[in-house]
Amino acid sequence: MPEQELALRVRGVRKQYQLGVIDRYTLQAELQSRWARLRGREDPNARIGSAAPGVRRSFYALDGIDLDVRRGERVGIIGANGAGKSTLLKLICRITAPTEGEIDIWGRVSSMLEVGTGFHREMTGRENIYMNGAILGMSRAGIDACIDDIIDFSELRDFIDTPVKRYSSGMFVKLAFSVAAHLQSEIMIMDEVLAVGDMAFQHKCLSRMREAAEAEGRTVLYVSHNMSTIRQLCSRCIVLDHGRVLYDGDTEHAISTYLSRSLGGNEVDMDLAAMTRANQRVGGDVTMTRLCLENKITAVYEADEEIRLLLTLDVKRPVPPLYVRLTVRTDADVGLATSWSEAFEPQGVGKTTIRLSLPSGILFMGSFYASIGVYRRDEIGNMLLLDHITRAFRFEISGSPLWNTLAHGYVQLPPMSAGEIK
Repeated sequence: MPEQELALRVRGVRKQYQLGVIDRYTLQAELQSRWARLRGREDPNARIGSAAPGVRRSFYALDGIDLDVRRGERVGIIGANGAGKSTLLKLICRITAPTEGEIDIWGRVSSMLEVGTGFHREMTGRENIYMNGAILGMSRAGIDACIDDIIDFSELRDFIDTPVKRYSSGMFVKLAFSVAAHLQSEIMIMDEVLAVGDMAFQHKCLSRMREAAEAEGRTVLYVSHNMSTIRQLCSRCIVLDHGRVLYDGDTEHAISTYLSRSLGGNEVDMDLAAMTRANQRVGGDVTMTRLCLENKITAVYEADEEIRLLLTLDVKRPVPPLYVRLTVRTDADVGLATSWSEAFEPQGVGKTTIRLSLPSGILFMGSFYASIGVYRRDEIGNMLLLDHITRAFRFEISGSPLWNTLAHGYVQLPPMSAGEIK
C-alpha cells in the first residue's frame, strides 16, 4: 500500500513485560543479587516463596502485530480484557516502546487513553486546553481560533476556569474528548473512556468522530467493549486475542468472532439435535433438530429489531397441533419472560420448518439466554412436553434500556406468530 495513503503501519510488533519484582531498592542490594546469581547461590534479597534464583518470568502483551490503517479510516479494536488493546494504543502514542518491531505514523496523534490523561490537575480546564495544544505543536493563535468550539462542545463553559482536580470523571471525559476532537491532529485514539460519559454526550462524541473521519479525513482508532458504539462508528474492526490479531475486517464478522470466543453460545445457526436435553422427551414424536436466527450474522439485535427464528422439527408420526414455548433467561439463569407461539400443524411426517417471530421493543438492553420447547395439548387441554432444550441459544439486545425490571418485575411477552415454510 502506498505510504501516501497510510496513517499507520505496524510491523512485527511485540511487547514483553517482566512479572514480579524487577529491580532492588538499592544499588547494594542489586549487586548482592547479581553476585549470588553468578555464583549459583540463593539470592539473599529474594522474597520468601519466590521463583528460583536467576529465573524471571515474562509474558508478551503483544506478540507479532502487523496491520495497516489508511487515512480517514474508522477502526475499532475489540477483545477481552488482557488481549493487548491498551498496550497497542500506548505504543502508537509513544507512551512506551515496543520490545521488537516497528511502528510508522504519518501525522500528529491526539489520544484519550484514560480519564484525565494529559491533564495537570492543578491547572484550570482552559489552561489544560492550551497545554495540550502546545504538546501537539500548535501555536497559541491556532488554539485561540478553536478554543470556543472546544469549550462549547464540552458543555463546561461555567467550569472552564476551575482547576480540573475538582472535575468529576464525566467532566474529565467531556473536556478530554473535546480537546482531542478539535485540536489539529491527523489521528484520534480513544480507549473506552466514553463509557464514563452520559448517553447524550456519547452520541455526540460518536457523531463527531464520524464527521472527523468522513469530512476532515482524520483517522480514528477506537477501543470499546460496547458493541453498539463499535457498530455505529467503525467501518473496520480488529479483534485481538492474547496479543495477536485474531480477525481484521468487516465489523459485524469481527463482533461475531469476539462474542463467540468471549461469551460463548453466540451462534446464529445451531444444531439442536446434538444438544443435551435436561428433561426426558415424552414419546419422542417430535424432535427439534435445528435453530437459525433469520438474516443474522451475529446474535445481536437492536432494541427496535424483531427477533425472527427458523426452527426445524423432525416429526416421527402424525401429531395434533403443536406449540413452541420460548423462555428468556438472564445470565444467572433466572427466568425473565415467556412467550407461547400460535398453534401450528405440521404437514405430514418428516422435517418441517416454522418461523417464530418475537416483536421488537419488549426487552431491555443486555445479554440473555433462551430456552425453547415444543408442546401439544392432551385430551383435557393441558400442555404436554414433547422436546425441550435449556439455554438453546444466547442473544444480545443493544441500545438504551426499554423496560424497568425493578418496577415491573417479570413480564409475559406477546404471542409469537408461527407458520410453516413450504
